Amino acid sequence: MGTGGDRLILFVVTSHGRLGDLGKPTGFYVPEVTHPHRALVNRDFAVEFASPRGGKPPMDPGSIQSNDDVSRKFLATETWREALDNSMRPDQIDPGRYRAIFFAGGHGTMWDFPEDEGLRSIATTIYTRGGVVAAVCHGPAALINIRIGDEFLVAGKTVTCFTNEEETAVALADVVPFLLEDRLKERGATIIPAAPFQPQVVTSERLVTGQNPASAEGVGLAIARLLDSSPAC
Repeated sequence: MGTGGDRLILFVVTSHGRLGDLGKPTGFYVPEVTHPHRALVNRDFAVEFASPRGGKPPMDPGSIQSNDDVSRKFLATETWREALDNSMRPDQIDPGRYRAIFFAGGHGTMWDFPEDEGLRSIATTIYTRGGVVAAVCHGPAALINIRIGDEFLVAGKTVTCFTNEEETAVALADVVPFLLEDRLKERGATIIPAAPFQPQVVTSERLVTGQNPASAEGVGLAIARLLDSSPAC
């Protein structure tokens, strides 16, 4: 099975590298990119990268774990790392090329994903053409303002995300600009949480969400299952 246009997925990472008023570094959470990436490329999907500002995205320094062989291999593979470090801006992207869009997490997403009109437009186009929209952990921040017609994408759907309980546990509930679980509920979503920091992946029609870093590989697998069970859009 080849990796032509019908096997192409867009991964989106944050361009925001500072943790609110704390001023501490943040960015995308490495395993939330590398583990779904492995799940998909091992199934003959191809991945391209985008971020709100393009170029080299900030990496959350706390997300690089010495025992994470999947991430070490990704970061050591020149073609993959180069693609990530040269991420495209939304205005450089033709959404018609992709069967799915995946929003990786990391706290930085809470500042730049929700209001990015370019990303919203790309996701809307992919979804309305029959493609998959997916996100993990804080990545669902990208979903809160996406509309399909007059309705929010998440309205009436079951989803998961980094929960209020998890945000409190990492002592950032008062640092992030809003609580993601609360905002998704305001948009009409039903949240299906697991226990804090346990894997949880929820598929609702063609929307896939994962709760936390432990859910990242499962989101990649769920994307693959959806795309392999439906005709190319």
